[in-house]
Amino acid sequence: MSYKNNEAIIKSPPFCKNYADTFLQIHKGEGVYLTDTSGKTYLDFGSGIAVNALGYGRQDLAEIGYEQMKKIIHISNLYTTEPAVKLAEALTSSGDFAAVHFGNSGSEANEAAMKYARLYSLKKKGEGHHKLLYFSNAFHGRTMGALSVTANPKYKSSFEPLIPDCHMIDYNSVEQLTKLKAPKEYAAVIVEVVQGEGGLVSLTEEMVQGLNSFCAEHDVILIADEIQTGVGRTGHIYASIEAGLNADIITLAKPLAAGLPLSATLIPAKIDDLLHPGDHGTTFGGGPVTTALAQKVWEILTDKDFLKSIREKEAFLKDLLSSHMEEMGLKGEIRGKGLLCGLVLNSITAEKIPVLLNACRKNGLLLLRSGANVIRMAPPLVINEKELREGVNILFNTIKEIEK
Repeated sequence: MSYKNNEAIIKSPPFCKNYADTFLQIHKGEGVYLTDTSGKTYLDFGSGIAVNALGYGRQDLAEIGYEQMKKIIHISNLYTTEPAVKLAEALTSSGDFAAVHFGNSGSEANEAAMKYARLYSLKKKGEGHHKLLYFSNAFHGRTMGALSVTANPKYKSSFEPLIPDCHMIDYNSVEQLTKLKAPKEYAAVIVEVVQGEGGLVSLTEEMVQGLNSFCAEHDVILIADEIQTGVGRTGHIYASIEAGLNADIITLAKPLAAGLPLSATLIPAKIDDLLHPGDHGTTFGGGPVTTALAQKVWEILTDKDFLKSIREKEAFLKDLLSSHMEEMGLKGEIRGKGLLCGLVLNSITAEKIPVLLNACRKNGLLLLRSGANVIRMAPPLVINEKELREGVNILFNTIKEIEK
């Protein structure tokens, strides 16, 4: 094992082997830039996988966290605190929601959503109406329930058998949806409006209408997984509402507490009215520090002018990408919504994606992958046009390098 605090590249630290064996060790962040332990700086186009929406090194957030920690850090959900109540009020007033369950991660939020859906279905339709429907290329988490409605076999095969009666159809296939056998036996449909890990493909208008009709006709709970898209990432508070999806439940997590663990499962009155103490719970979810921070995050990210600025940055970024593609004679496709943007280039195959991402890192740009061959860009939402231009320039200069 090689481990020294001043090394930028750490080899074989004592982490579980389900991660890589070599890591870039980050020391600090400021704005949209990260600095490793050797002093090298990187422009961050990944924001901790769409988590650090407000960037790094913010004094206002640090002060909120510090002041709350001086008061109380943890109290359990046998009690509550003012930050948790205020955040719950803000979240439930953002749509047709009666209540929120706080958790610690996106997987937990989706687990809660599926549990609530099954409880509703059991009490309203009786036994035998517990099936869960999900879609090809979906990713909803790594816990056993969330994994059961995640599509990629590489995440699932080592842990089977998973939860029974979880059924998959093709994403955006209205035909397969309408031909499902015994549709009333389904408790829930869980769907991403933009598939964050599945190639940044978006729901079509036809599929949105099909899902709305299917769930309304058969009294099936429609769950919108907005772990990656929610709270401003797409230029709207909720991508699902903007798309016209009539979701009963919305799940949130990534940007909610500025990098600290917090998730939210937003539920309607028809589910909340059926719940009793002990039906679900959490030890750490909704703690006073995370919810105090989340109040400030929510205030900033849901501001109308801020959301408008994200949509403007989306247009600027996509224009930049198109211009560079045209200048270099590259064929491909630009996907995604807001500042969850995907670039597919015909010349950059799935095998070349790791080569490109590593080369970009060496050149000072951190990027993500989505699906097999999609370059995923999810920078902090506070990024400006100059920084977007800098990142795109690094990306395409690196493409020139590896294509020589």
